[in-house]
Amino acid sequence: MKLTKKSHACVRLEKGGRTLVIDPGGFSEEDAAVGADAVLVTHEHPDHFDEGRLRAALEGNPAAEIWTLRSVAEKISAAFPGRVHTVGHGDTFTAAGFDIQVHGELHAVIHPDIPRITNVGYLVDGGRVFHPGDALTVPDHAVETLMLPVMAPWSKISEVIDYVREVKPQRAYDIHDALLADLARPIYDRQIGALGGAEHLRLAPGTSADL
Repeated sequence: MKLTKKSHACVRLEKGGRTLVIDPGGFSEEDAAVGADAVLVTHEHPDHFDEGRLRAALEGNPAAEIWTLRSVAEKISAAFPGRVHTVGHGDTFTAAGFDIQVHGELHAVIHPDIPRITNVGYLVDGGRVFHPGDALTVPDHAVETLMLPVMAPWSKISEVIDYVREVKPQRAYDIHDALLADLARPIYDRQIGALGGAEHLRLAPGTSADL
C-alpha cells in the first residue's frame, strides 16, 4: 500500500492500481481527489469536505463513488445521484478494493457552547491505516499506521500524546497540520516522538511512503 500525504487532513492510498482518497477538503490541493476510485469523508467541516474537490474526482472518473456520514450525504446526494453511500459507526464496506470499517460518532468538543456534529473514522484493511477525522477515536482493533490529528482548535498536545499511547500504533503520521507553523513543528515532533510510544513521522504534502 502506498500512502501519499496531501495538505492538511487529506491522504491518498493506492493499492493494486486503485486509489482511495480520504477528506479532500478546502485546505487540500484542488486536485487532491482527482484520479480517485473512491472517496471517504469523515465529516462536514469545510477543511475535510469540499464539494468542488469531490466534483473534480467524480467527473474525472465516472465509476468513482463517495462514502460518508448522513450529514454530508444529505448535502451532495442530489449532485451525485447513485454515487453517494451513507455509513455510520459499526458499518463495513469495500471501496476501491480496500476493506473499510467505520468507527466513531461525534466530532471532538471544540467548546461546550458549540454543538457537536457527527464524525466518523475509517479503519482501512484490518487496521493497516486509521484516519479518525476530527476526533480522538480509539478503534477496537490494532492499528499499524495512525493518521494523527496533530494540531486543531479542539485539541492540545497532551491529548495528542495520550491518544497515540492509547491507540498504540506502530507509527503515526501527522495530519490536520495546516494550522501548525513550521517554526513550531520541532516542538511537536520532539514531544510526541519522545512521549507517544510510537514512531512519529511527518510527510510534506505530495510525498509518499510505502506501508
